[in-house]
Amino acid sequence: MTTDGPTRRVIALAPMPPEKSAYALARYSRSADAIEDSLRWVHGHSSEKFWEQFYFAYGHASIADLGHVIICFEHISELAAIRLEDEPLWDGQAKSSRYQNFGPSGCYVPDSIHGTETEGAYRGIIGSLFNCYALLHDPLKRFLANRTPKPDDMKPADYDRTIAARAFDVTRYLLPLAVRTNVGQVVSIRTLEKQISRLVSAQLPELKAVGEELKEACQRPPVNVWGELSGQSAGAAEPLAPTLARYAHPSAYQAEVYQDLGRHAREVLKAAGLDQPASWIRTEPVDLIEPHHPLDELAATLLYRGGQAPYRQILALVQGWTEKQKQETIDIAFHKRGQHDELIKEFRSGYTFLFDVLMDIGGWRDMHRHRRCQQIQQNFTTVHGYDVPPALIEAGLEADYRAAMEAVKTDIEQLRKSNQEAALYAIPFGFKVRCLFKMDYAEVEYISRLRSGVKGHWSYRTIAWLMKQKLAERHPFLADQIQATPPDIEDSLAR
Repeated sequence: MTTDGPTRRVIALAPMPPEKSAYALARYSRSADAIEDSLRWVHGHSSEKFWEQFYFAYGHASIADLGHVIICFEHISELAAIRLEDEPLWDGQAKSSRYQNFGPSGCYVPDSIHGTETEGAYRGIIGSLFNCYALLHDPLKRFLANRTPKPDDMKPADYDRTIAARAFDVTRYLLPLAVRTNVGQVVSIRTLEKQISRLVSAQLPELKAVGEELKEACQRPPVNVWGELSGQSAGAAEPLAPTLARYAHPSAYQAEVYQDLGRHAREVLKAAGLDQPASWIRTEPVDLIEPHHPLDELAATLLYRGGQAPYRQILALVQGWTEKQKQETIDIAFHKRGQHDELIKEFRSGYTFLFDVLMDIGGWRDMHRHRRCQQIQQNFTTVHGYDVPPALIEAGLEADYRAAMEAVKTDIEQLRKSNQEAALYAIPFGFKVRCLFKMDYAEVEYISRLRSGVKGHWSYRTIAWLMKQKLAERHPFLADQIQATPPDIEDSLAR
């Protein structure tokens, strides 16, 4: 009698409709059948009935992790792209403003201002930004080329693309959050369902519309250009994720919790005198916060998102409260939570390393891609001022840039009085945003090492290097293990 059992196999499966894939793999894990038999069984049975029984009725969300979809979003605003990507389990990329001309992309115009006097003011701001964006590019490109001549072993076309990209690295500071972009993502059905629910629950009209269109796309057959090019027969394509789409609804908790927390934060910070820039004590772009009590961290983090003050000052305020005051702030985030609502990301606490970072929106946009840390971002604003790229100063173009940014700042402040939504979209990448990064040591090492490299953008290279320096002040041995590159070491032709 032999006890060897069946022969080991490793099998790659051809792509399948996402819901069928999830259904097949879930059934495969619940039977002794080979995968081929499970596929045949699934092909002859209703996946809709399966989802009703095991997913929606019993909440077996892990089943939805087994089906993945490819979704592309075209001509959405950068602001929408940022919010689209606010998922911890997300894989995707957006059109890069570092490597191409965004001038022809156009800009999103909120429906709320169409046909009004505000639209004219809004288009005037956007137009002035794009004019300066185009005006500065060629002289900056010439300056960079003169500073770094083409090496003999580099092809002219490669050199030109690299220098142009370095120029766009700088001029993108003039791009507004309204500029249109594209995003491609590969996500599980579970993440997709959360994403749809979060988007259709958002306050921003564009996000609601994107969420509804995403839901509709799930109910249609996917675009199959690859199949057509490969000579596949047309056939009757199945909808992408039709069962899921019917059950992805707005969440009252997601729709209201941040409004409630925002109102509370504004009241608390105003009472404490932390609602004005004059009260914010901190000049450094990176601050590593000392470890503190979990209750203090939760309360301070919930307030942080609703204001613009540094985390250190908000934490000092909270640490002076009674336990009851801290609990009252945290209770607001629990109050309207339903049985199936996940806690908001501010509750992802307990990480050892908390960095409060103040940097330009463009550089932060690249830092935002890191998924192995928790990011709590404050609202975009002009109150923190803007950064001036060093290359503009060196090229003698600083005055033109500052004139454009100062004029836009004044115009945005005026626009905010008539339409806050439009004022938000008009903010250029060069203005600063404050964001709290919570992570473990492995992520500190990864960000500091990766983002400080010579191929990176000068802004996030500086932030990554400062993260290491802040760590060195408290944990020198741990910092010494990080192979980060000082920002003064440059290679303009590395990409």
